[in-house]
Amino acid sequence: MKLIVGITGASGILIAVELLQRLKAIKEVETHLIITDGGELTIRDETDFDSFAIKQLADVVYNVHEMDAAIASGSFRIDGMIIVPCTMKTVAGIAIGYGENLLLRAADVCIKERRKMVLVPREMPFSTIHLKNMLTLSELGVVVMPPVLTFYNTANTIHAQINHIVNKILLQFDLPSDLIEWKGGKNRQENFSLGK
Repeated sequence: MKLIVGITGASGILIAVELLQRLKAIKEVETHLIITDGGELTIRDETDFDSFAIKQLADVVYNVHEMDAAIASGSFRIDGMIIVPCTMKTVAGIAIGYGENLLLRAADVCIKERRKMVLVPREMPFSTIHLKNMLTLSELGVVVMPPVLTFYNTANTIHAQINHIVNKILLQFDLPSDLIEWKGGKNRQENFSLGK
């Protein structure tokens, strides 16, 4: 499986790092990484990582301005694309087909070729413009997955919350995940066994 991973300048770089680490551990997955200029700044400002260390987690790395890269063409077979974290600028660019850089062009290719795309937009609250752009993408088959907190699995650390989000992303591509499956309310099994 070949997956494009895009990192933009939104907050939440640690989600991307965790995702890349998990994908690297899956031998059947080849990752193609693009980091935007804004993503480089957020890596610097938000984490203890440098972009070089993050790039080492990918199999292939592209410059965001490399418009003649293989992934800019629909003839290059890719199984899907994940943009995490995803800025609202990127959401808007994809929604209107504004392929000004390699990340936006690769997203445009995924849409036109009907390939799976997952966006993890980081903004709160969403404006009406944001919601309209995300609706447009959802109607095109894009999976919009804001990194929403989880509570049912007692994820009481930041790492556990990040792990939950990454697991949800992996499930979109039928990749191994350690997501705790919801079995129903506390009394569901008890009620079933009692025939209630």
